[in-house]
Amino acid sequence: MNLSSDLEALKTSPKTVGARQTAQAIQKGKAKIVFVAKDSDEWVVRDIIEMCKQKGIKLVFVDSKKELGKICGISVAASSAAIIE
Repeated sequence: MNLSSDLEALKTSPKTVGARQTAQAIQKGKAKIVFVAKDSDEWVVRDIIEMCKQKGIKLVFVDSKKELGKICGISVAASSAAIIE
C-alpha cells in the first residue's frame, strides 16, 4: 500500500487512537499498521516506534497530530493511531 491508501484505510478500518491505546494494541498483537505524527513529543511515541520495529509492524509517519486526528475522525490532535484486526 502507499501512503494515501494507508490513510484511506485508517479512515474506514477499526482503529485505536492515542498513544496508550496504540501501544496496547501493539503489545496484544492486534495492530496491523501504526501511524505516528511527526510533530509528536519524542517521549510520547518513542516506545511505539520501537515496538513496531521489534515486531515488524508497518509504521507510517503523518505530518501533524492535527492531521492525524482529522483522519481518525476526531476533533482533537492525535500523536498516534493504529489499524487493528
